[in-house]
Amino acid sequence: MLAPTVIAHIAQDEQGIWAPPQSLKGHLEMVASLSGSFAGSFSSSFWGKLAGLAHDLGKSTPEWQIYIREKIGFEKEGEPERDKTLDHSSLGAVAVEQLFPIHIGRILSYIIAGHHAGLPDWEGSTASLKYRLQQGDSKYSSIPSEYIEPLIKDPLPKLPRLFNPNTLDVSFWIRMVFSCLVDGDFLDTEQYMQKEVSNLRTGFYNIEQLLKLFDSHMISLATQATAALSVNQMRNQVLADCRTAAQLSPGLFSLTVPTGGGKTLASLGFALEHAKRFNKKRIIYVIPYTSIIEQTVDVFRNVFGDDQVIEHHSNFDSDYQSQKIRLASENWDAPIIVTTNVQFLESLYASRPGRCRKLHNIAESVVIFDEAQLLPVEFLHPILESIEQLATHYRTSLVFCTATQPSFEKSSQFPSFPGFEKGLIREIIKDVPSLFRILKRVNIELCDPNTPISWEELAARLVTYDKVLCIVSDRKSCRELYALMPPGTIHLSALMCPQHRTEIIKQIKESLKTNQPVRVISTQLVEAGVDIDFPVVFRALAGIDSIVQAAGRCNREGKLVGQLGQVILFTPARKAPPGILRKASEITEILLHEATGNFFDADLYKKYFTVLYWKADSLDSHHILNLLKPDSKTMGIQFRSAAKAFTLIDDSNSETILIPYGAGKSLIERLQFIDTQMEPSARYLFRKLQRYAVSIYKNQFQALLQRGSLKEVYPKVFALQCDVEYSESVGLLVDELPSDPTAYIG
Repeated sequence: MLAPTVIAHIAQDEQGIWAPPQSLKGHLEMVASLSGSFAGSFSSSFWGKLAGLAHDLGKSTPEWQIYIREKIGFEKEGEPERDKTLDHSSLGAVAVEQLFPIHIGRILSYIIAGHHAGLPDWEGSTASLKYRLQQGDSKYSSIPSEYIEPLIKDPLPKLPRLFNPNTLDVSFWIRMVFSCLVDGDFLDTEQYMQKEVSNLRTGFYNIEQLLKLFDSHMISLATQATAALSVNQMRNQVLADCRTAAQLSPGLFSLTVPTGGGKTLASLGFALEHAKRFNKKRIIYVIPYTSIIEQTVDVFRNVFGDDQVIEHHSNFDSDYQSQKIRLASENWDAPIIVTTNVQFLESLYASRPGRCRKLHNIAESVVIFDEAQLLPVEFLHPILESIEQLATHYRTSLVFCTATQPSFEKSSQFPSFPGFEKGLIREIIKDVPSLFRILKRVNIELCDPNTPISWEELAARLVTYDKVLCIVSDRKSCRELYALMPPGTIHLSALMCPQHRTEIIKQIKESLKTNQPVRVISTQLVEAGVDIDFPVVFRALAGIDSIVQAAGRCNREGKLVGQLGQVILFTPARKAPPGILRKASEITEILLHEATGNFFDADLYKKYFTVLYWKADSLDSHHILNLLKPDSKTMGIQFRSAAKAFTLIDDSNSETILIPYGAGKSLIERLQFIDTQMEPSARYLFRKLQRYAVSIYKNQFQALLQRGSLKEVYPKVFALQCDVEYSESVGLLVDELPSDPTAYIG
């Protein structure tokens, strides 16, 4: 009689018929092969293979095999029911600790213990690796020797290099090997459980094919050019510089181009040429805001087609995309990825398997940070350390792309800056000063920081223009100024849900295109990546980078004949919000005298950012780096605590509510009838409803709740139920709540 198969997984079809089980031996060998192959991109294939062979050792024990057979009904009825969440990963972690010296066993035990629940902290709770190892020690002997032997038949693995214990080096590498394991584990399990789905993970163009499509698109654009001749000529020069610089050796680059200078397509040209020259696998475009990502994705899809660009961010509605696109967004196994700062950077510090799966696919890529000046200051030290890791050890080229290039290099003025050595970042544009001089399309009118202007005075100035954009630094100021403007003025702020804002921006573009009068009062949400083109822009005093970005919304296409656009600075009565925005504004006040009106000076930007970073409370305000430096005795690393701390959007003082705007109303109604146990259906609706959500302060949330304006439509999910509190013109009326309770009826 044949011995029963030692089971790794078992699948059931729609008719309830069990398929032949997947053997544990076959699963371990295949995951080892996949994981080792992935880790080869950063010289760690043996470590990936070893992690694959060991990750499911806990499933080889008699206890786990009885559990899986009971679960699927293979055993006789009447056997004692076992824990439905029987832990097998802890025992695998114990095994590698027993088999290998501490520096090898500890590395593998983090990876194996975390392959389902996520990379653990070394100590601090019952979920810690230290506690789990202590609890599992007694069960090590239950692992059959045939599963131990493949682990020890080869010589002990060597580290891929000498690690620097004072940096992220060790923890970052462990997370990358972890990424290889969890992606390999998922892919092999999917191949067995859902073979028809697994077979869809193909069909993308290679880099060379994408480059041909890009070249063809650029030729087509040249014949359809509508911008002024000088603007088109400089955009062509920017692209030419990008193609030339693409032949430089991989590493860190900056691309400094004035707003409207064509940097989106030019940076894509650099990435494609560089990827072809140095055999890079993919291009990852990282954008600061979800509110502008659609614009970039549309540009790329016009070049390559809908099914070649992976869009991955919190507002992405994957249900409108092909299954191939949805699958590739899970692990970024595609040549063109467009994502956000939040998705990309938080993944670099994540602990959960789902978030970490894609990390190994960042290796051997070209990563472009669009609007690099918006990298969050309070996380800048860990961000730059992770970028340096990718460039130095993971064969990744990274580009900082912006009109206002930050100063990330150490200097005599700021020797303690935790950035890069001087000269490590290479500028792509051959002559930045000339480019800014030739592409100057606006004149910036300075203001006296000590002489504020009232909203009434400002409104009186704005109404003298038919086409004007005015940008202020907070939502309350935006609402107050808008209230003083004549009918027909357009308001834009984050108190309008994303779908509402998208429609308003489309309306603004159409009015400008057809030469209709249009006045807009907006917060700074229009400053990064929103391609609107006004002849006159007013900007409240702010950081120099914000002022220059605002100027990029003025005479963007250079179509004003024989004249420059007007950018007019003013000092508002209300200062910028406390924190980094206020500090940025104060630094600008100091530098205004030195700037002598020349805001288009790359040296000025470097000086501005150097002072800004120096004045910041901390460049690692949550002590991320301390959590991830290994203890010399135990190799203790606090992976989970670091992942929790590395949260770019602080929502501790905010709440998100759903808005019944447009299609949002019917989606909210559907959500109320979703069974809380039907998680896939709920996730489907939540993805769509992100387009109809607004974040407000907790005190505003409580005020709405106490007035009866909110309804809990899903556990801990609230929606606005009174139409009177959401305006078609200004969005959520949190600052103008009616005092009469009867106004909320109906």
